[in-house]
Amino acid sequence: MKVQDIMTADVEACGPESDLAGAAMIMWRKDCGSVPVVDAERRIVGMITDRDICMAVCTRNKLATELKVGEVISGKVYACAPDDDIRDALETMQSSQLRRLPVVDADGGLRGILSINDVVLHSSRGKSKKHISHRDAMETLKALSEHRTSEGDDDAGDEGALSAALI
Repeated sequence: MKVQDIMTADVEACGPESDLAGAAMIMWRKDCGSVPVVDAERRIVGMITDRDICMAVCTRNKLATELKVGEVISGKVYACAPDDDIRDALETMQSSQLRRLPVVDADGGLRGILSINDVVLHSSRGKSKKHISHRDAMETLKALSEHRTSEGDDDAGDEGALSAALI
């Protein structure tokens, strides 16, 4: 199975110059917890999460309209391609504890998002080329749910700190 078989293609994005309130409005409108951050050519430069927004507003003592997305995201972006095998994308999600993985073309242009929701909704018992096995879905959920224990690991698993290949 390929990533494109289950990814969400209808994805709204924001730019680094967008304010946090605008990014939050996209999340509200699209009923999601993260938004891809793209440049003028719609190439992925990061991800911002609802957690990133909350933490930035609370720790910087500023309004969401006063903070730019580019001030909050890191430059570390994990992504996969539409024609990547789904198991490779799941490995990236597991090892980096990412609930959402941007899907990009060869030029880094945003094509969609692969989320843990997509994985679970397309899982099935038994072997099928049209579904992800329950085992693979559960292993991914377990990896995402593990607590981080080492210091300095605060950004692991946070798509805003960013999301198969490192771009």
